[in-house]
Amino acid sequence: MGEDERDAVAEPAPDSQRFKRLPERVRLEDTVETHDTTVARDPEGGRDTNRDFMIRHIGG
Repeated sequence: MGEDERDAVAEPAPDSQRFKRLPERVRLEDTVETHDTTVARDPEGGRDTNRDFMIRHIGG
């Protein structure tokens, strides 16, 4: 392996300045995204699930 190849593969040196400053403040208005809500569909699909259960398991 040539010297150029070793340099390309080597991990970058740790940045000693990386954690010396906090990032810029972010306003709360910039962090909250609002979405219009939609009506959730009926999970039973308009059926009487108790009746369906009784027919399936008791009615034979």
